[in-house]
Amino acid sequence: MSDIDDLELSLSAAIAAATDEAALEAVRVGALGKKGSVSELLKSLGAMSPEDRKTRGAEINGLKDRVGEALTARKAVLKAAALTARLAAETVDVTLPLWSSPANEGRVHPISQVTDELTAIFADMGFAVAEGPDVESDFYNFTALNFPEGHPAREMHDTFFFQPKADGTRRLLRTHTSPVQVRTMLSQKPPIRIIAPGRTYRCDSDQTHTPMFHQVEGLVIDKTSTIGTLKWVLEEFCKSFFEVESVEMRFRPSFFPFTEPSMEVDIRCDRSGPEIKFGEGDDWLEILGCGMVHPNVLRNCGLDPDEYQGFAFGMGIDRIAMLKYGMPDLRAFFDADVRWLKHYGFRPLDLPTLFGGLSA
Repeated sequence: MSDIDDLELSLSAAIAAATDEAALEAVRVGALGKKGSVSELLKSLGAMSPEDRKTRGAEINGLKDRVGEALTARKAVLKAAALTARLAAETVDVTLPLWSSPANEGRVHPISQVTDELTAIFADMGFAVAEGPDVESDFYNFTALNFPEGHPAREMHDTFFFQPKADGTRRLLRTHTSPVQVRTMLSQKPPIRIIAPGRTYRCDSDQTHTPMFHQVEGLVIDKTSTIGTLKWVLEEFCKSFFEVESVEMRFRPSFFPFTEPSMEVDIRCDRSGPEIKFGEGDDWLEILGCGMVHPNVLRNCGLDPDEYQGFAFGMGIDRIAMLKYGMPDLRAFFDADVRWLKHYGFRPLDLPTLFGGLSA
């Protein structure tokens, strides 16, 4: 047996033993590459006589052709085997239901939904949205709002204080969004018409209170606002928010350091069934506090109370969300329970609008 026959047998065995395309490529390079065994035989033809070169060249070229054909055939077999294995591994059960799109699976938290709802309502009445920091100073949270040092009203707010600074002052987590009103009055000239939704913090926790909760406060400062204007704004808000044609509201005298006179507002409702119904019934439910801005607050913000007046109101976003959508426990708002969110949450593309419906 000649050396060409031996080489052909060796290469055929190597080709047949290749289990994947990478191994087969290694065999090809070892045989037909620049320094492969078949290529080296072709290089030896230059040292032969013309007669030997003719005979030997035909044999080597024949070997080269046969090896190439064997490589091509084996490559086709390996490709087919790889495709079969991939198809088996990537089997799709066409009887399975389709995955829901993120827009169908995701839910908007009720707090975000209600914030969007009330923003849409107040925007229609000309109110802009104002924001401020969660970490505040004593001045913005208390002093500017007519809470003097040592005033008993400060005890109404169970405040989270930070450690004192070197100068003895302490920062705190805001107990209401009223500091946003102060910042707005200090930075803008009247007329002012804003709402300030955001997180607030107090040391309190039970079925209807949490250490962190959400409030929205409204502020109007101009030269002509009256209690009558305040009542109209709140009545229109309640009708739009609770999506009823009419509401009956009761304004009771109260006390807030930053308003004078101050009032708490009740709304007529029916609590005889499992759900609270507004605009009907003989029951009353408190929903917010309000009043005319105290002259001291105007002075603290650089405004002349003899020239400007206005009103403010505030309500808990979590509370009105519970009332509107029948959620019994405030603590569940912050449990991050997906089951609760799927039940009470809103589809992300169902944006609240006054013409399309707030809770559509």
